[in-house]
Amino acid sequence: MSESQPEAGRSRRSAGGQRPRVSVIGVLGELLLTAGVLILLFLGWQLWWNDAIMAGQQSSAASERSSQWLEQSRATRDDAPQPEPADYGDPVVDTTEYGNGEAFAVMYVPRFGEDSQRNIAEGYGLDVLNSFDLGVGHYPQTQMPGEVGNFAIAAHRSAYGGGMHEIEQLQLGDAIYIQTEDGWYTYRFRDFEYVTPETVDVLAPVPHRPELAPTDRIVTLTSCNPLYSTAERIIAYGVLESWQPSAAGPPAEIAPIVATWGS
Repeated sequence: MSESQPEAGRSRRSAGGQRPRVSVIGVLGELLLTAGVLILLFLGWQLWWNDAIMAGQQSSAASERSSQWLEQSRATRDDAPQPEPADYGDPVVDTTEYGNGEAFAVMYVPRFGEDSQRNIAEGYGLDVLNSFDLGVGHYPQTQMPGEVGNFAIAAHRSAYGGGMHEIEQLQLGDAIYIQTEDGWYTYRFRDFEYVTPETVDVLAPVPHRPELAPTDRIVTLTSCNPLYSTAERIIAYGVLESWQPSAAGPPAEIAPIVATWGS
């Protein structure tokens, strides 16, 4: 028994003195885990933090444009009583040909939140939708605000300011306000539709019926669906209810909120 004990001791000392071997698979696993954490952090920054920063910037840019138009209208109008909304006649339609990325309107949807105002620019590329100053794009060849036919616009639902993040929350009768240098156009939400990205006839003057001549003045909001995916498109339709010139100021329902945009 006594002769076997030193051998056992040497065996234990030998085993304890060896350094553990570094496994290639283990190193790769740690690197992949680290990379995964970094990717998740980047996605978190992209989807939440960067989104919030861009949303605030886009809202501020739209507020500034709206305030400039309001100041211009105050400088040119007189103190004569304004007519009732029913007496404003047919909406003024802007016939200017805007270049890609050129802003010409502001969208404000109360259902999207008090800071949801966004500039609308011509075109729907990433230079418009991902812009710090824009965020909503107008489909070229579709109609302009107040025009008979289809005023069709697009925005991200998530990331880059998410100009239509809450689009699925719209309820029947919700207001969709469009402001231009000429005035305010009030549309009322009517219904939703879900389509594939290839279903471009939703942009026709009469959606899905391009062979028909339009008689209504509608707005079409388009964004990706479901959230954080581009698999399909969510479409929200609205119909023009009324319009009023810039000299009349913003619609009474949102006048107190609009008054804060320039402050």
